[in-house]
Amino acid sequence: MPPSTKLLEITPRRLAYGLLNGLYGALYMPQELSVSYQAVKTKVHRLMDAAVEGAKTESEIEECIARWWCLVQPADRAVARKYLLTVMERSNATLKAIATTLAELDGFAGSDFAPETLPNSNVHSPNSPVNRA
Repeated sequence: MPPSTKLLEITPRRLAYGLLNGLYGALYMPQELSVSYQAVKTKVHRLMDAAVEGAKTESEIEECIARWWCLVQPADRAVARKYLLTVMERSNATLKAIATTLAELDGFAGSDFAPETLPNSNVHSPNSPVNRA
């Protein structure tokens, strides 16, 4: 094996060391995490799709978002938090609008749910990250 590829060789010992100490990724595959609004929205929507499709459980989604948060650099967390809260508020408002509309439609069976089961959205609140500069 050429010496240049020796650093890229993943041996069981290197893998175990990296997994236990979290250094394998930092030394050999540096992670860059985008905290753009579009990237955060995509992350949230992919998790929602996975939940709807049954591909992920609630606990898997919790683990996934916790791992994602750990990858966000501390200096970027305020922006990431603002974007995440904005996407969640808008998504919640959309779900609530759908639920409200369905409950009002003639012939829509299944009125055993009510929009009240969805948490209230603060999209129009002056303190909402949506309305902040």
